[in-house]
Amino acid sequence: MKKYEVQKSLNNNVLIASDLDGNEVVLIGSGIGFGKKVGESINHGQVEKMFVLNDPEKQAQYKQLLSTIDEETIKMLISVVEVIRERAGMPLNENIHIALTDHLAFAINRMKQGLMIRNPFLLETKALYPNEYKIAEEVTAMVNEKLSIDLPEGEIGFIALHIHSAIENKNVGDLTAHSALIVKLINIIEEQLDLEIDKSSIDYTRLIRHLRYAIERMVRGEKVNEPLKITDVLKAEYPVCYNLAWKLIKVMQQSLQKDVQDAEAVYLTLHLQRLHAKKQYID
Repeated sequence: MKKYEVQKSLNNNVLIASDLDGNEVVLIGSGIGFGKKVGESINHGQVEKMFVLNDPEKQAQYKQLLSTIDEETIKMLISVVEVIRERAGMPLNENIHIALTDHLAFAINRMKQGLMIRNPFLLETKALYPNEYKIAEEVTAMVNEKLSIDLPEGEIGFIALHIHSAIENKNVGDLTAHSALIVKLINIIEEQLDLEIDKSSIDYTRLIRHLRYAIERMVRGEKVNEPLKITDVLKAEYPVCYNLAWKLIKVMQQSLQKDVQDAEAVYLTLHLQRLHAKKQYID
Protein backbone atom coordinates (compact mmCIF):
# COMPACT_ATOMS: atom_id res chain seq x y z
CA MET A 1 0.00 0.00 0.00
CA LYS A 2 1.27 3.45 -0.94
CA LYS A 3 2.54 5.51 1.98
CA TYR A 4 3.38 9.13 2.65
CA GLU A 5 5.74 10.75 5.11
CA VAL A 6 4.38 13.59 7.22
CA GLN A 7 6.11 16.93 6.69
CA LYS A 8 3.73 19.19 8.60
CA SER A 9 0.26 18.85 10.15
CA LEU A 10 -1.84 21.91 9.34
CA ASN A 11 -4.81 20.80 11.43
CA ASN A 12 -6.70 17.64 12.37
CA ASN A 13 -7.87 17.03 8.81
CA VAL A 14 -5.13 18.45 6.55
CA LEU A 15 -1.42 17.79 6.44
CA ILE A 16 1.55 18.24 4.15
CA ALA A 17 3.43 15.06 3.26
CA SER A 18 5.87 13.67 0.73
CA ASP A 19 5.28 10.60 -1.43
CA LEU A 20 7.79 7.89 -2.27
CA ASP A 21 9.15 10.00 -5.13
CA GLY A 22 9.77 12.96 -2.86
CA ASN A 23 6.87 15.04 -4.22
CA GLU A 24 5.19 17.29 -1.67
CA VAL A 25 1.46 16.63 -1.48
CA VAL A 26 -1.51 17.92 0.48
CA LEU A 27 -3.49 15.14 2.14
CA ILE A 28 -7.05 15.52 3.39
CA GLY A 29 -8.91 13.06 5.57
CA SER A 30 -11.04 12.99 8.70
CA GLY A 31 -8.61 13.12 11.64
CA ILE A 32 -5.63 12.44 9.35
CA GLY A 33 -3.52 15.15 10.97
CA PHE A 34 -4.49 14.55 14.60
CA GLY A 35 -1.39 14.06 16.75
CA LYS A 36 0.81 13.41 13.72
CA LYS A 37 4.51 14.25 13.97
CA VAL A 38 7.08 14.98 11.29
CA GLY A 39 8.46 11.78 9.78
CA GLU A 40 5.50 9.58 10.62
CA SER A 41 3.94 7.44 7.89
CA ILE A 42 0.43 7.79 6.50
CA ASN A 43 -1.22 4.93 4.63
CA HIS A 44 -3.02 5.74 1.39
CA GLY A 45 -6.19 4.22 2.86
CA GLN A 46 -6.41 7.09 5.34
CA VAL A 47 -6.46 9.67 2.57
CA GLU A 48 -9.82 10.98 1.36
CA LYS A 49 -8.44 13.61 -1.03
CA MET A 50 -4.96 14.50 -2.25
CA PHE A 51 -3.43 17.04 -4.57
CA VAL A 52 0.05 18.17 -5.54
CA LEU A 53 1.42 21.71 -5.55
CA ASN A 54 4.56 21.49 -7.65
CA ASP A 55 5.56 25.14 -7.34
CA PRO A 56 7.43 25.75 -4.04
CA GLU A 57 6.15 29.33 -3.88
CA LYS A 58 2.55 28.13 -4.26
CA GLN A 59 3.16 25.50 -1.58
CA ALA A 60 4.26 28.20 0.85
CA GLN A 61 1.30 30.43 -0.04
CA TYR A 62 -1.18 27.59 0.40
CA LYS A 63 0.23 26.59 3.78
CA GLN A 64 0.01 30.17 4.99
CA LEU A 65 -3.53 30.51 3.64
CA LEU A 66 -4.81 27.35 5.31
CA SER A 67 -3.44 28.45 8.67
CA THR A 68 -5.93 31.36 8.64
CA ILE A 69 -9.08 29.30 7.89
CA ASP A 70 -11.08 27.08 10.24
CA GLU A 71 -11.11 23.34 9.60
CA GLU A 72 -14.75 23.06 8.53
CA THR A 73 -14.29 25.73 5.89
CA ILE A 74 -11.02 24.19 4.68
CA LYS A 75 -12.66 20.81 4.10
CA MET A 76 -15.55 22.43 2.27
CA LEU A 77 -13.25 24.54 0.05
CA ILE A 78 -11.13 21.53 -0.85
CA SER A 79 -14.32 19.67 -1.79
CA VAL A 80 -15.31 22.64 -3.96
CA VAL A 81 -12.14 22.32 -6.04
CA GLU A 82 -12.78 18.59 -6.43
CA VAL A 83 -16.30 19.25 -7.68
CA ILE A 84 -14.95 21.77 -10.19
CA ARG A 85 -12.34 19.26 -11.41
CA GLU A 86 -15.00 16.56 -11.86
CA ARG A 87 -17.45 18.85 -13.67
CA ALA A 88 -14.74 20.33 -15.91
CA GLY A 89 -13.57 16.84 -16.82
CA MET A 90 -9.98 17.95 -17.26
CA PRO A 91 -6.87 18.88 -15.22
CA LEU A 92 -6.95 22.30 -13.59
CA ASN A 93 -4.10 24.72 -13.11
CA GLU A 94 -2.79 24.07 -9.60
CA ASN A 95 -3.10 27.75 -8.76
CA ILE A 96 -6.86 27.30 -8.32
CA HIS A 97 -6.17 25.77 -4.90
CA ILE A 98 -4.73 29.08 -3.76
CA ALA A 99 -6.65 31.63 -5.83
CA LEU A 100 -10.16 30.22 -5.38
CA THR A 101 -9.62 29.22 -1.75
CA ASP A 102 -8.37 32.71 -0.96
CA HIS A 103 -11.25 34.34 -2.85
CA LEU A 104 -13.96 32.19 -1.24
CA ALA A 105 -12.51 32.50 2.25
CA PHE A 106 -12.53 36.28 1.85
CA ALA A 107 -16.06 36.27 0.35
CA ILE A 108 -17.38 34.10 3.19
CA ASN A 109 -15.81 36.39 5.77
CA ARG A 110 -17.32 39.45 4.08
CA MET A 111 -20.70 37.78 4.00
CA LYS A 112 -20.60 37.04 7.71
CA GLN A 113 -19.77 40.71 8.35
CA GLY A 114 -22.66 41.85 6.18
CA LEU A 115 -20.40 43.34 3.50
CA MET A 116 -21.31 42.99 -0.17
CA ILE A 117 -19.19 43.56 -3.28
CA ARG A 118 -21.02 44.18 -6.54
CA ASN A 119 -19.87 42.25 -9.60
CA PRO A 120 -19.95 44.69 -12.55
CA PHE A 121 -19.18 41.91 -15.06
CA LEU A 122 -21.84 39.37 -14.08
CA LEU A 123 -23.89 39.42 -17.29
CA GLU A 124 -20.76 39.42 -19.45
CA THR A 125 -19.24 36.51 -17.53
CA LYS A 126 -22.45 34.49 -17.79
CA ALA A 127 -22.57 35.02 -21.57
CA LEU A 128 -18.85 34.51 -22.20
CA TYR A 129 -18.31 31.42 -20.06
CA PRO A 130 -21.65 29.55 -19.82
CA ASN A 131 -20.15 26.18 -18.86
CA GLU A 132 -17.95 27.67 -16.14
CA TYR A 133 -20.91 29.73 -14.92
CA LYS A 134 -23.04 26.60 -14.58
CA ILE A 135 -20.34 24.91 -12.49
CA ALA A 136 -20.00 28.08 -10.42
CA GLU A 137 -23.75 28.04 -9.70
CA GLU A 138 -23.43 24.52 -8.31
CA VAL A 139 -20.36 25.43 -6.26
CA THR A 140 -22.02 28.54 -4.81
CA ALA A 141 -25.09 26.51 -3.80
CA MET A 142 -22.77 23.99 -2.17
CA VAL A 143 -20.96 26.68 -0.15
CA ASN A 144 -24.25 28.24 0.92
CA GLU A 145 -25.67 24.93 2.09
CA LYS A 146 -22.55 23.73 3.90
CA LEU A 147 -21.90 27.01 5.74
CA SER A 148 -25.53 28.17 6.10
CA ILE A 149 -24.87 31.47 4.34
CA ASP A 150 -26.27 33.15 1.23
CA LEU A 151 -23.55 34.34 -1.11
CA PRO A 152 -24.91 36.89 -3.62
CA GLU A 153 -25.35 36.11 -7.30
CA GLY A 154 -22.32 38.21 -8.15
CA GLU A 155 -20.11 35.60 -6.49
CA ILE A 156 -21.17 33.10 -9.12
CA GLY A 157 -19.53 35.32 -11.73
CA PHE A 158 -16.32 35.70 -9.72
CA ILE A 159 -16.09 31.93 -9.17
CA ALA A 160 -16.76 31.30 -12.89
CA LEU A 161 -13.75 33.48 -13.75
CA HIS A 162 -11.56 31.44 -11.39
CA ILE A 163 -12.81 28.22 -13.01
CA HIS A 164 -12.12 29.52 -16.52
CA SER A 165 -8.70 30.68 -15.37
CA ALA A 166 -7.85 27.22 -14.04
CA ILE A 167 -9.13 25.41 -17.15
CA GLU A 168 -7.45 27.69 -19.70
CA ASN A 169 -4.31 28.50 -17.66
CA LYS A 170 -5.12 32.21 -17.74
CA ASN A 171 -4.54 34.86 -15.13
CA VAL A 172 -7.71 35.88 -13.27
CA GLY A 173 -6.51 39.48 -13.21
CA ASP A 174 -6.24 39.49 -17.02
CA LEU A 175 -9.73 38.00 -17.36
CA THR A 176 -11.15 40.67 -15.08
CA ALA A 177 -9.36 43.42 -17.01
CA HIS A 178 -10.69 42.05 -20.29
CA SER A 179 -14.23 41.92 -18.85
CA ALA A 180 -13.90 45.55 -17.78
CA LEU A 181 -12.73 46.46 -21.27
CA ILE A 182 -15.71 44.69 -22.84
CA VAL A 183 -18.11 46.57 -20.56
CA LYS A 184 -16.42 49.83 -21.58
CA LEU A 185 -16.77 48.96 -25.27
CA ILE A 186 -20.45 48.07 -24.86
CA ASN A 187 -21.09 51.41 -23.17
CA ILE A 188 -19.42 53.21 -26.08
CA ILE A 189 -21.51 51.26 -28.59
CA GLU A 190 -24.77 52.07 -26.81
CA GLU A 191 -23.86 55.73 -26.56
CA GLN A 192 -22.69 56.12 -30.15
CA LEU A 193 -25.61 54.21 -31.67
CA ASP A 194 -28.10 55.69 -29.21
CA LEU A 195 -29.54 52.35 -28.15
CA GLU A 196 -29.76 50.03 -25.18
CA ILE A 197 -28.73 46.50 -26.04
CA ASP A 198 -30.91 43.72 -24.64
CA LYS A 199 -28.41 41.87 -22.45
CA SER A 200 -30.46 38.67 -22.74
CA SER A 201 -30.49 38.71 -26.55
CA ILE A 202 -28.51 36.46 -28.87
CA ASP A 203 -27.16 39.59 -30.58
CA TYR A 204 -25.59 40.72 -27.31
CA THR A 205 -24.07 37.29 -26.69
CA ARG A 206 -22.62 37.21 -30.21
CA LEU A 207 -21.22 40.72 -29.85
CA ILE A 208 -19.44 40.23 -26.52
CA ARG A 209 -18.08 36.86 -27.63
CA HIS A 210 -16.72 38.53 -30.74
CA LEU A 211 -15.13 41.24 -28.57
CA ARG A 212 -13.67 38.58 -26.28
CA TYR A 213 -12.09 36.67 -29.17
CA ALA A 214 -10.88 39.90 -30.74
CA ILE A 215 -9.14 40.83 -27.48
CA GLU A 216 -7.59 37.37 -27.23
CA ARG A 217 -6.37 37.57 -30.83
CA MET A 218 -4.78 40.94 -30.13
CA VAL A 219 -3.06 39.64 -27.01
CA ARG A 220 -1.69 36.65 -28.94
CA GLY A 221 -0.73 38.77 -31.95
CA GLU A 222 -2.76 36.44 -34.14
CA LYS A 223 -3.20 37.29 -37.82
CA VAL A 224 -6.73 37.74 -39.15
CA ASN A 225 -7.50 37.37 -42.85
CA GLU A 226 -9.52 40.21 -44.36
CA PRO A 227 -12.26 39.33 -46.88
CA LEU A 228 -11.29 40.66 -50.27
CA LYS A 229 -12.61 44.11 -51.18
CA ILE A 230 -15.18 44.12 -48.37
CA THR A 231 -13.54 47.00 -46.49
CA ASP A 232 -14.40 49.57 -49.15
CA VAL A 233 -17.97 48.28 -49.36
CA LEU A 234 -18.53 48.49 -45.59
CA LYS A 235 -16.91 51.91 -45.39
CA ALA A 236 -19.23 53.21 -48.10
CA GLU A 237 -22.44 51.43 -47.10
CA TYR A 238 -22.17 51.60 -43.29
CA PRO A 239 -19.99 54.61 -42.44
CA VAL A 240 -21.45 55.06 -38.93
CA CYS A 241 -20.70 51.48 -37.89
CA TYR A 242 -17.37 51.36 -39.70
CA ASN A 243 -16.13 54.51 -37.95
CA LEU A 244 -17.45 53.22 -34.62
CA ALA A 245 -15.62 49.94 -35.17
CA TRP A 246 -12.35 51.81 -35.55
CA LYS A 247 -13.08 53.89 -32.47
CA LEU A 248 -13.55 50.67 -30.48
CA ILE A 249 -10.36 49.23 -31.91
CA LYS A 250 -8.41 52.32 -30.85
CA VAL A 251 -9.78 51.88 -27.31
CA MET A 252 -8.66 48.23 -27.34
CA GLN A 253 -5.22 49.17 -28.65
CA GLN A 254 -4.76 51.73 -25.92
CA SER A 255 -5.96 49.38 -23.20
CA LEU A 256 -4.04 46.29 -24.34
CA GLN A 257 -0.99 48.09 -25.70
CA LYS A 258 -1.17 45.82 -28.73
CA ASP A 259 -1.40 46.40 -32.47
CA VAL A 260 -4.65 45.52 -34.20
CA GLN A 261 -5.05 44.37 -37.78
CA ASP A 262 -7.39 46.18 -40.15
CA ALA A 263 -9.44 43.02 -40.65
CA GLU A 264 -10.77 43.30 -37.09
CA ALA A 265 -12.69 46.43 -38.15
CA VAL A 266 -14.43 44.48 -40.90
CA TYR A 267 -15.88 41.81 -38.63
CA LEU A 268 -16.72 44.27 -35.87
CA THR A 269 -18.56 46.52 -38.35
CA LEU A 270 -20.80 43.60 -39.34
CA HIS A 271 -21.81 43.01 -35.70
CA LEU A 272 -22.46 46.69 -35.15
CA GLN A 273 -24.52 47.00 -38.31
CA ARG A 274 -26.79 44.17 -37.16
CA LEU A 275 -27.57 46.12 -33.98
CA HIS A 276 -27.92 49.42 -35.82
CA ALA A 277 -30.26 47.96 -38.44
CA LYS A 278 -32.55 46.51 -35.76
CA LYS A 279 -32.72 49.88 -34.01
CA GLN A 280 -33.62 51.64 -37.25
CA TYR A 281 -36.33 49.03 -37.91
CA ILE A 282 -37.83 49.57 -34.44
CA ASP A 283 -37.62 53.36 -34.74
